[in-house]
Amino acid sequence: MIDILAIAAHPDDIELACSGTLLMQKRLGKTIGIVDLTRGEIGTRGSAETRDLEALESSKILNLDARENLDLGDGFFEENQDNLLKIISVIRKYKPSILLANATMDRHPDHARASKIVERAAFLAGLPKIIDPNKFQAHRPKAVFNYIQDRWIEPDFVVDISSVYHTKLEAIFAFKTQFFNPKNTEPETPISGKDFIGYLEGRAREFGRYAGVEFAEGFTKSKALLISDLHHII
Repeated sequence: MIDILAIAAHPDDIELACSGTLLMQKRLGKTIGIVDLTRGEIGTRGSAETRDLEALESSKILNLDARENLDLGDGFFEENQDNLLKIISVIRKYKPSILLANATMDRHPDHARASKIVERAAFLAGLPKIIDPNKFQAHRPKAVFNYIQDRWIEPDFVVDISSVYHTKLEAIFAFKTQFFNPKNTEPETPISGKDFIGYLEGRAREFGRYAGVEFAEGFTKSKALLISDLHHII
């Protein structure tokens, strides 16, 4: 069982958007895991094989309890029965209480598509009449939160990651083919320039400013948060 499972369209989505949150939850004694829907194989830089190795290195930095890749097809995965069943099965396998999913709207079309298929799979995973190909029992996460990625979205809440921000950067830079590296001769992309790192810091500082901390990550929610102790939200 994994307390908090983060699902992403591509390897490095989690590192960029919510790895600080996972690190903070790990500090609190929670188990954390990542499921990547694709291997990022049609990305401009690197290859499926290099992304596999980079994801492994990042997993060590984040001290994950589990990580796997469903290999649904970068750029072409669709919301169909076969893919839904694969995601349902992995949700039932790890039985998370909280599921983190891609942004509901973003520059890369895979991100919004992943957010929709994961939200649907999270609901369907709780229906016992849906037969799991791997025989895992029905389980529905208590909450699905969407991390904010490239495009600006007003956060419903933010998580203070100030104390783990530099570890988050280490996990990001584990993806050596994707981000700034003066030795890399592959074509430039919107995320490979040195200026992108400044953008990441600016976004983290902006979210942090919302809550009076140095760095934070932002999330949106699809339903009301249930609070029994008001001190839990300050």
